[in-house]
Amino acid sequence: MGLRVSEVVHLKLEDIDIRDRYVLIASAKVKKDRYVPLSESVLGLFNQYRKIYKPEKFLFEGQYGGAYSKSSLQHVFRKAVKAAGIRKKIGIHGLRHSYASHLLKSGADIRFIQELLGHNFVRPLKFIHMWHIVR
Repeated sequence: MGLRVSEVVHLKLEDIDIRDRYVLIASAKVKKDRYVPLSESVLGLFNQYRKIYKPEKFLFEGQYGGAYSKSSLQHVFRKAVKAAGIRKKIGIHGLRHSYASHLLKSGADIRFIQELLGHNFVRPLKFIHMWHIVR
């Protein structure tokens, strides 16, 4: 969904609307709320996850309750990358970039992508860099 790591660990169950298939990202980096779509594939994983782990408040909860830590999420990501046999050095933030690149490549408007990611403005150099990656 193109979320920042801090947004992922602070996702609350109440912010996920299964019926209308969107997620509220409340008071993110720029202290502005935004909505992102909840895809069919993510919805299926979400339902499976809820049945297995039974979170109470946050989607991802720490061992003793409360929000999962950013460092723990990054550690889980590194283990998954290693288990998948991926040798390229990539951080979890790369998923956010990949999401934006896929949207751009599929023809989504740059302003739409900008709003989904929670940016106030598009930095021209970043856009040019992303455009060259997608092409």
